[in-house]
Amino acid sequence: MKRPNFFKHLGVILFLSGAVFAQTRPAANEPSSVTPALITQRAGEAYAGSETCRTCHRAEFQEYNKTHHARLTYKGEAVTGCEMCHGGGKAHADGMEAAQGDEARTNAAKKLIFAFRGNPRQNAERCMNCHQSTLNQKDFGHSTHLQHGVSCGNCHSMHLVEAGRNPKAVGIGTVQSNFFNVPKLPEEQRWLRNSQLTKPQPELCYGCHSNIQAQFALPTHHKVPEGLMKCTDCHNAHGTSNRATLRQSGWETCVGCHVEKRGPFVFEHSAVKVEGCTACHTPHGSVNRMLVTRREARFLCLQCHVDPFAANVPHSRLSFQTRGDCVRCHSAIHGSNFNEFFLH
Repeated sequence: MKRPNFFKHLGVILFLSGAVFAQTRPAANEPSSVTPALITQRAGEAYAGSETCRTCHRAEFQEYNKTHHARLTYKGEAVTGCEMCHGGGKAHADGMEAAQGDEARTNAAKKLIFAFRGNPRQNAERCMNCHQSTLNQKDFGHSTHLQHGVSCGNCHSMHLVEAGRNPKAVGIGTVQSNFFNVPKLPEEQRWLRNSQLTKPQPELCYGCHSNIQAQFALPTHHKVPEGLMKCTDCHNAHGTSNRATLRQSGWETCVGCHVEKRGPFVFEHSAVKVEGCTACHTPHGSVNRMLVTRREARFLCLQCHVDPFAANVPHSRLSFQTRGDCVRCHSAIHGSNFNEFFLH
């Protein structure tokens, strides 16, 4: 009786399991764990309390009270409420009351409180009093965004009045997201559940990164416009030590979803380990299939494997296949456990 080929069946099982548990959708980003700082009364500042702020800033007060910031409490003499971020407001409140509608005196009273009208670093420092305690946000002081004049308030709002005016409104969304019928939260719920962002992703990011928006309009792209991914699935807008503010270094960001490319492999493609996935792929969008950087994949390979007499290019100049792709034979190009030339 002929014995079954155990290894053949094992290979089929591994192949099928890889097909089932290969590429995944990005997992939801867990909210950052922030330790609120104990903010005591600053020297020379008198505090009025949030109820005093409410008399003039009713809409802001109502929206602020719906956020996590409003639920922060401290024991003792610590400052809470509006003045935790804006500083002492008694001088401002008294000045506005004394102005009695006089424009010059009103403008002078407005300057008696910190209203986040300073330079980007000064505005960000107020937020970083607390948000320096989390790995996700502590590097914002050295981030590319802050260096280009983008502060916390350019993307986040602690009292988004526009959302409160029509809390059940739903954004129009992009053509792709409407076609795929991705559910959209009412604007106020989106704001409260989405780190108090003033606009949904990727619309918020497109406001500055219009060149990336154009790339996502190309035929082959990651499903960001469709609403199946977000910019922050790959990037940390608050800054990292990685290239392009990626959440993880090199190819680790990509293999979070493309798990079948992770390995470890016995024989690894050095381009992946040295330069990462972007050595061959463009991450946002491309006119080429598989997001490769060249129209014909063989030309992509020849960027590195250019010398026909080198050890890593065994094909001679005349016998090199002039039609078809290299991956017809070297199909395990991301890594192999069986063949050093990535053959199957």
